[in-house]
Amino acid sequence: MLELIDTYWLYFLVGQYPNGPLGGLALTLLLATLGLLLGLPLGIVLGLARVSPIAWLRLPVTALVFVVRGIPLLMVVFWAYFFLPSVTGVKTDQFSTMLIALVVFDAVYLAEIVRAGIQGLPRGQVEAAHSLGLGWWRSMRTVVLPQATRAMLPSLVNQFVSTIKETSLGYIIGLNEVSFVTTQINTQVFTRPAELYAILGLTYFLLCFGLSRLAYWLERRLARSPQAGTARPRPAQPQASAP
Repeated sequence: MLELIDTYWLYFLVGQYPNGPLGGLALTLLLATLGLLLGLPLGIVLGLARVSPIAWLRLPVTALVFVVRGIPLLMVVFWAYFFLPSVTGVKTDQFSTMLIALVVFDAVYLAEIVRAGIQGLPRGQVEAAHSLGLGWWRSMRTVVLPQATRAMLPSLVNQFVSTIKETSLGYIIGLNEVSFVTTQINTQVFTRPAELYAILGLTYFLLCFGLSRLAYWLERRLARSPQAGTARPRPAQPQASAP
């Protein structure tokens, strides 16, 4: 195993970069980070719509959230990469296809985290804002969201963990992420697949376990913080797609 790491560690980490496209673990982390960051603003908007008192806004967004959460990410990737180009005539590359799919899914799951964070706050916060003459939107922007965001941090880290694992689905469309790179290395050495995939599994474990511990530490720290109060969201974690 040490021999494999010594020989292929650079290719495992960055793919062919700088002599070719970025790949490997670096591409996996880049894709997961962009998916979460780009999905966060949309997730906040959808989360606010989920708790909006306006029925014509709340109900369609609620339906969208349930529909997207009920569809496997793998199916969305297949549709985006194989089906849509035949209908629209526009074909996206592997990275863009996977990024769009992750942004859509992250936005929907983050919307539920935002909803849970807002509804987990004491109702007195909103009532106090209304008593000061603040409207619903201004109350959310200046009073509710800042407090809910602090309480949502552990859930955001957990969502990042789920997104990292979901990037492995890019394998089916030839995206050069870390699991695809591992398969390419396996085609070169042939006789050592158990060691190669053990390295891949250990990499995922160390990365995701470290981030999970960070989420746990944040949750404990926020629970001890006097500013946190009872403003902690009820769990609303989505089921992660299988790598």
